[in-house]
Amino acid sequence: MFLDYLVLGSSDQFINGGDILVTLAVFVILMIALKKVAWGPLMGIMQQREELVASEIESAEKSRQESQQLLEDQRSLLKEARLEAQTIVENAKKQGDLQKEEITSAARAEALRLKESAVRDIETEKEKAIAAIRGEVVSLSVLAASKVLEKQVSEEDNRALIEETIAKAGETL
Repeated sequence: MFLDYLVLGSSDQFINGGDILVTLAVFVILMIALKKVAWGPLMGIMQQREELVASEIESAEKSRQESQQLLEDQRSLLKEARLEAQTIVENAKKQGDLQKEEITSAARAEALRLKESAVRDIETEKEKAIAAIRGEVVSLSVLAASKVLEKQVSEEDNRALIEETIAKAGETL
């Protein structure tokens, strides 16, 4: 049995071939047992871990895409809100300008109405004053005529009478 005794370099050390075969057989049996008992579950755990990591990566990518879409939506909404706000401001300015014109026009019309009313009032008062002056002039003329009739007036008296009448007319005005 050549395999029973192998000599390795020196003559006093022998390796038993049977021990090698038994060790090899035990190793193979142990490997088969480990493959069935430990390797399968270990590979299953590794497969689960790989699937978990892949699903997490896929979930993260979906979340990134969703957040990107939300960001774009928010930017779009913000842009629309800015445009709407600008439109509201422009409309408010236009409305303010229209109100300003309406108020200015109404104020001008009121001022014109007040001016015309004041002119009419002045004309009325002027006519009343003229009528009153005419009445005074007539009264003074009658008074002067009655004084003239009462006395014979010389030219100097006539002049004095006219001046007195004019002075009285000036006082009453």
